[in-house]
Amino acid sequence: MKQSMLQTKRNNRGNPSLTLDQALDVIQELRQQIIELKAENQKLKEQLSKNSRNSSKPPSSDGYNKPNPKSLRKKSGRKTGGQKGHPGSTLRAVEHPDKISEHDIFTCLYCGERLPSDTSSDYQARQVVDVEPINPIITEHRALIRQCPACDRLNQGTFPKTVTQPVQYGSQIRSWVVYFSHYQLLPYKRLQEMMKDVFGIALSQGTISNLQKSCHEKLTDFEQSLKQQLIQAKVVNFDETGMQVNQHLHWMHVACTDSLSLYHLDPKRGATAMDAMGILPEFEGRAVHDHLNAYYQYACDHGLCNAHHLRELIYVLEQYEQQWAQRLIDCLIDAKEEVDQYRLDDHQCLPEKRRIYYQRRYSRILCTGLNEIPVLPEPARLKRGRKKQHKAKNLYDRLKKHKAEVLAFMEDFNVPFDNNIAERDLRMNKAKQKISGCFRSYAGGQRFARIRSYISTIRKQSKHVVGSLADAFNGSPFIPQ
Repeated sequence: MKQSMLQTKRNNRGNPSLTLDQALDVIQELRQQIIELKAENQKLKEQLSKNSRNSSKPPSSDGYNKPNPKSLRKKSGRKTGGQKGHPGSTLRAVEHPDKISEHDIFTCLYCGERLPSDTSSDYQARQVVDVEPINPIITEHRALIRQCPACDRLNQGTFPKTVTQPVQYGSQIRSWVVYFSHYQLLPYKRLQEMMKDVFGIALSQGTISNLQKSCHEKLTDFEQSLKQQLIQAKVVNFDETGMQVNQHLHWMHVACTDSLSLYHLDPKRGATAMDAMGILPEFEGRAVHDHLNAYYQYACDHGLCNAHHLRELIYVLEQYEQQWAQRLIDCLIDAKEEVDQYRLDDHQCLPEKRRIYYQRRYSRILCTGLNEIPVLPEPARLKRGRKKQHKAKNLYDRLKKHKAEVLAFMEDFNVPFDNNIAERDLRMNKAKQKISGCFRSYAGGQRFARIRSYISTIRKQSKHVVGSLADAFNGSPFIPQ
């Protein structure tokens, strides 16, 4: 287009007088250019106006221009801080301390007379909580050899099943290595320094890798059991996030509940990866997700994340000043608050009258809001495929088509209002990538996914992480119930 404008200017220099048709063509070309520049300008403004509060962009992308916090919750009228009856936590004295250190006094502080050493009337006590310096304990296992008096043959005792090498690390050391690597997310070099400084043990990076590989192999039965329990669950949250593997984009998928977590690393994001994960093809409950189309290929029930909807509605309200978005935000928030109140009273769903009220209120808002959404002008050059429409209209269509999935949290209180539990489970995977960089190999990423599934499930079930890792190394991993 710029070349055609330049050509028009050159023609004007050589021939200053234009015919009426030529002038009309120039005007039409300028109009089209103005339309395209306006559209490009609007697109750039929309991109700049998106942040973590009104879109799915992560907070780390906000930079220094972080949006002011603005909660959608209504004020409760209570003061900030811990509420009355909230259990506090502080250091408390124990009844039977491990050590007692007595501090005697031999001279009266008032008259200087020497005090008798054989009697004391009372004492005051103060306790100090501390840890002893950690030193490795080396246990030598000896398989005794005895000679049979009858046949003169030598008989040797049997070593424990976990003792297979002339010199090896025990299950506690192995557990700490995996714990710091896969839960505290330490990279190899810092993990080496930590093991040397705290435990006095020098580990090579090859040893660390071998310990992780061993832990991964011993958790095979755990992962199979975990998959079966997720398949049988009534409600499961699903999500995925990008992860770098040897500088190539892969996807970390998660399927989780309040007590279970399963991670799966895959080069793909859609149905191929979900099939490989092994949950959705057999799942018959309700899958809660963020509206990725691949999830709808499975015949289970669905529920949508309303936290995503609220952010998108905020964007439509702030960017395009469409008031139907604010009314729908109020509707969803009111429904959530009422659900929370009924849940406290041990109900399993909203009463039918209240469900019908919110369903009709939801539909009325969408019906009246359609008039606020502008219709985009027809493009000068027709393109194949679906006609482009306003971004607010795309959101509107999705909310209208999937009304049942949006409001599923009212029908069954086991269905959450949002998909935050899956997003929280994935958050530390992104932290791992920021701290240690990308996975160097696909096999290393798979090991991380399985071990992280084990640790996350243990944490959700209030088990001791290091002790459960030691059980896995000893051949009896924790199997969730």
